[in-house]
Amino acid sequence: MKIIVTHSSPDLDAVTSVWLIKRYLAGWDNAKVMFVPAGERIKDSKANEISEPIEKMGEDLVIHVDTGLGPLDHHQTSDQNTCAASLTWDYIRSESQEFVGDISDRIRFKEEALDRMIKVAVEVDHFKEVFWDNPNADHHEFSLFGIIEGLKLQKPNEDEYYVEFSMLCLDALLHNFENKIWAEHEINNNGVEFETSLGKGIGFETVNDSVLKVAQKMGYALVVRKDPRKGYVRIKGAPEKGEKKGVNLTKTYEQLKKMDPEATWFLHVSKKMLLNGTPKNPKMIPSKLTLREIINVVEKNV
Repeated sequence: MKIIVTHSSPDLDAVTSVWLIKRYLAGWDNAKVMFVPAGERIKDSKANEISEPIEKMGEDLVIHVDTGLGPLDHHQTSDQNTCAASLTWDYIRSESQEFVGDISDRIRFKEEALDRMIKVAVEVDHFKEVFWDNPNADHHEFSLFGIIEGLKLQKPNEDEYYVEFSMLCLDALLHNFENKIWAEHEINNNGVEFETSLGKGIGFETVNDSVLKVAQKMGYALVVRKDPRKGYVRIKGAPEKGEKKGVNLTKTYEQLKKMDPEATWFLHVSKKMLLNGTPKNPKMIPSKLTLREIINVVEKNV
């Protein structure tokens, strides 16, 4: 049997370490997870007698993470840039063939996504979230480490549940990080920039809807995306902030309706979002206009 051992009441560092092993260490996807008091190891395991993370114990193979002072436990070092998850990720990368050689963009994006996720785990494990922008803002409580803390209050002493739940969340977060990195790549390499009276805009022909929010966070006043597969169009404008005027897409909406009346156009009540097709309403008819034609309308009507 293959066994992963971590400490009771596992935190973000511990659950991330378990997730990395089960998802990315070959042959360990069905490993059993066991829990011990923090700092301890399972019976008959001796940290000072092993130099590799995998320990042979009778018929079992055992890995200790974030406990037991072994190779994947960081509690014997004062390095503020290390945690169990970062040690585990380094070990997996040294053992895996997935992230070596001439890898595809998809694998490269995944590797960078994992790097960024581990960086967050390191910061949280060393309490460095206190240095994040507006660290006491409520939106931080929606993070995974906040949810884990809430689960411990809601379901005390259910260590196995915390790990299983967190692994599903980490799977989803990985996909989201990959999409974000892909969006950054699109913005840097494939975006069509344009000027409006309210600031710089950028347009894309891509299936990745994340370019909209990522580009807006990067400071673009307007973002246009046309889905090359379905023909759908999404236009998002910056909201108001203080005295800074937000985008109003009413004139753009009216002009696009004139140019392509057969298409279904929906202007959000905020006037900051204009949609032509959405998975939420498959009955909407996509526009026949090209990305360049749509950008031309936006440039002249915002």
